Amino acid sequence: MSSPLLSVQDLSIAFKQNNQTQLEVVNHISFDIHPQETLALVGESGSGKSITALSILRLLPKQHVVYPNGDILFADQSLLKASDKQLRQIRGNQISMIFQEPMVSLNPLHTVEKQLYEVLSLHRGMRRHVARGEILLYLDRVGIKEAKRKLSAYPHQLSGGERQRVMIAMAVLTNPQLLIADEPTTALDVSVQAQIIQLLKELKHELNMSILFISHDLGIVKRMADKVAVMRQGQIVEQNSRHRIFLRPEHDYTKMLLNSEPDGDPVPLPDAPGILLNVNQLDVDVITKRNLFGSQKKRIVDNVGFTVHQGETVGLVGESGSGKSTTVLAILRLIKSQGHIAFDSHSLQNLSNKKLLPFRSRMQIVFQDPFSSLNPRFNVEQIISEGIITHKKYNKIERERAVIKIMQEVGLDPDTRFRYPMEFSGGQRQRIAIARALILQPELLILDEPTSSLDRTMQRQIIQLLKSLQEKYHLSYLFISHDLSVIHALCHKIVVMKDGKIVEQGLRDKLFNHPENSYTKTLLSFLEKKPRMRPKTVKKDPKPNDKVKWDDALLIRKK
Repeated sequence: MSSPLLSVQDLSIAFKQNNQTQLEVVNHISFDIHPQETLALVGESGSGKSITALSILRLLPKQHVVYPNGDILFADQSLLKASDKQLRQIRGNQISMIFQEPMVSLNPLHTVEKQLYEVLSLHRGMRRHVARGEILLYLDRVGIKEAKRKLSAYPHQLSGGERQRVMIAMAVLTNPQLLIADEPTTALDVSVQAQIIQLLKELKHELNMSILFISHDLGIVKRMADKVAVMRQGQIVEQNSRHRIFLRPEHDYTKMLLNSEPDGDPVPLPDAPGILLNVNQLDVDVITKRNLFGSQKKRIVDNVGFTVHQGETVGLVGESGSGKSTTVLAILRLIKSQGHIAFDSHSLQNLSNKKLLPFRSRMQIVFQDPFSSLNPRFNVEQIISEGIITHKKYNKIERERAVIKIMQEVGLDPDTRFRYPMEFSGGQRQRIAIARALILQPELLILDEPTSSLDRTMQRQIIQLLKSLQEKYHLSYLFISHDLSVIHALCHKIVVMKDGKIVEQGLRDKLFNHPENSYTKTLLSFLEKKPRMRPKTVKKDPKPNDKVKWDDALLIRKK
């Protein structure tokens, strides 16, 4: 066999604390990636996957990180000993990376074309008129619809899935030897996930590229990887070929991951529930062009209508860009719309901001990208308590008690409440966002892809948490997701959207078992084809470790 392209040898990673002690977050791990090979690094949030990936390109802050042991070799060259000049030659040209949170990684002040052209200009020396054709080719290949029109768009004008696809195009424009893909399909719906997986496979063979694939979605890993390394609490507990890992896992933790698929049924509905939210004939228009003669508009949400009853969970599903997130922003009056929106029999459409304020605490939202929605200058206690400071007259002691209680409920260690968002993993930041919304005890909680950045074990815990809170407080949920297994486990009713319109809606069992619309059937076909991940030899699932680990802290702060 040929020598490995990338070799991680007995690597340990630690962060400095008070310039004296060190907190070790990755402990003596080793793995190799050969040319044209895909290695998947899997494990729960906080297991050290992203820390390991960032260390390969030396992207962790120098003043805070140390490498007590081991080395990272790329084409037999040590990356830990490489100079900054050598690293600049490797980054982007030979090793490229797709980051987990595209809204943070993309420049909000530059258009899509400008950001992609910058890559081609720096790394391939292309001029703008030549680069445009290459940019359009790759945007089309990663599934961006109307790619030419999207060249002038800014990141905030794209859906979550479209932003992720732009990141993928940016990473492969340079034809790298090694692509590090950190949760590249997290924000994508099932149909686009399949396209992206196929695209990465094709690019891997066309460019003779190797891939380090980081994911918590074991269904995608099974279709993508040649080898799998399972990480837990900074250590690799099992490493083998894909077939061996999925058919005959050896470690109890691996078996637990394979048996963590969301399942179960929604909580029982209360007797004779009233209508809490009623949306009827909702339209949203956006301005696509302005000139001296006026402006051109495009309708992105068209004649949408549905109801949410008290204690009910309604799932809103569809491809990225179908109008799901735009619909909920209109319902919350965060963007302009036309039509009828009634909450608890009160019409919201024509209320002023002052008159809307009493309804704000009763309707809360958890956004798709937690890092963008959390204030980086606030610590966790300040973030979670921000709502109760605005809406409730709690004193300082009561606020602190409320924060501690809600952090415990969502599985966060209250002792970490004085840390900042950048010190947590993606899954931990999502739980902070959920805690911030739940602390006001809303009647309606809108969840925009709340589990997309969480591993399966954490998804299962969050789903159980949402169910228990719903049963206890008779909460209503409007749940946006592309993960149909999560939708099936949580939702009573499902609304399917495509191109800004509702193509089908109905009760969960009816829609899953007897869909009528061809688009719904297509979405469900991906769920049916999903590989079985429960090994037949597993007799009993080991219990997850209840202790919260904070292995993915990029900085260590003290109160």
